[in-house]
Amino acid sequence: MTNARARTQVLILGGGFGGLYTALGLEKMLARDGDIQVTLVNRQNFSLFTPMLHEVAASDLDVTHIVNPVRKLLRRVRFFHGEVEHIDLALKQVTVVHGPERHGHVLGYDHLVLALGSTTNFFGLPRLEHRALTMKSLSDAVHLRNQLIDMLEEADFECAAGSRPNLLSIVVVGGGFAGAETVAAVNDFLRESIRLYPHLATDMLRVILVHPGDVILPELGPKLGAYAQKKLAERKVEIRVNTRVIRVDDDVVELSDGSCIPTNTVIWTAGTSPNPLIGTLPCKVERGRIVTDEQLEVPDWPGVWALGDCASITDPGTGRPYPPTAQHALRQGKTVANNVIATIRGGAKRPFSFSTLGLMAAIGRRTGVANILGVNFSGFAAWFLWRSIYLSKLPRLEKKVRVALDWTLDLLFGKDLVRLVDFRPPTVLHVEDATALRAPKQ
Repeated sequence: MTNARARTQVLILGGGFGGLYTALGLEKMLARDGDIQVTLVNRQNFSLFTPMLHEVAASDLDVTHIVNPVRKLLRRVRFFHGEVEHIDLALKQVTVVHGPERHGHVLGYDHLVLALGSTTNFFGLPRLEHRALTMKSLSDAVHLRNQLIDMLEEADFECAAGSRPNLLSIVVVGGGFAGAETVAAVNDFLRESIRLYPHLATDMLRVILVHPGDVILPELGPKLGAYAQKKLAERKVEIRVNTRVIRVDDDVVELSDGSCIPTNTVIWTAGTSPNPLIGTLPCKVERGRIVTDEQLEVPDWPGVWALGDCASITDPGTGRPYPPTAQHALRQGKTVANNVIATIRGGAKRPFSFSTLGLMAAIGRRTGVANILGVNFSGFAAWFLWRSIYLSKLPRLEKKVRVALDWTLDLLFGKDLVRLVDFRPPTVLHVEDATALRAPKQ
């Protein structure tokens, strides 16, 4: 057997679209090549299909159906379930930690793939990080769903009548894809569910979308953005364009137009920043992202590759960086896999080049907006395209079947109002209970 350290070590940091498809590409090309060891490091032991995240929050999909266990996706790639703590490019070493005690390991490499993704950017607004909900992870979606249900349950008590304006007002900040899809899903969920609460009515609900630009969904152009605004407004979503959040307190959000909205629930989708680890590396960066050459290799650091949200990759057609979307990241992953193998085996590396095929957004109630190869779609056709295309991209047949079944059941039975458990149930008896158990029988 070949000694593991004598083999060429390829280390992939991050299991999002970029990192996962790099690993899948290497696994496919390497087959049973015993001279190369590929390791993927990710803080979760699953791959999350983020385009469907808002559907989990709105109870359209089961929480486990948009995640795939990494160990089922990758059979010949070694998986390390842990968190990257430090990267030393000079020594070609990465420190990773795992477990509740954060036990450390040092992993060496010959080729390093940086696919660390991004984090939420709160733009330095005081208290926002502690007050706002985000939509970046599976736990974010579960937490949002639980908060919406808690909000309805609390508001239904007659003693909560005075606090209902705060409880029943939701502010979503950011009118991009994540914000528009989230506000549509939340609005549908609340307006369908509130009918089950005898002391509440739909006219008590306020769902507000705050966006700094002239029109929401600017990536799709003003026509589709205006259509999306019109449809959301018809469903009683309040849309504040050319408006920013300037202050967030415990029970109020202050906007740049001078208005204050009483609310206990703020959902922040207004911006992202590359992973903070990127800022610790001695690489050239632009807007916090690592600059790569056209083959996705980091200049001055042979054998180091970057892609996805944490990389700045210039589109030769426009001269601007490629957008940080899933369709780009997964194709960048395939390119990196090809170029790593070409470097190891002495082949020719190929440049990354890709033109966006299309952009889509679901805006609730079987309605969507889409631009596919320059052609605009809206309404049911766009919604159907959204579901069909993303279902085809979801990894593994098992998950495709489960999601399709969830969608079918949702058409027949509507939203599920069960609050998902996100805490450990108590295991210690109350003092009075313990005393009663110890008392002798009379």
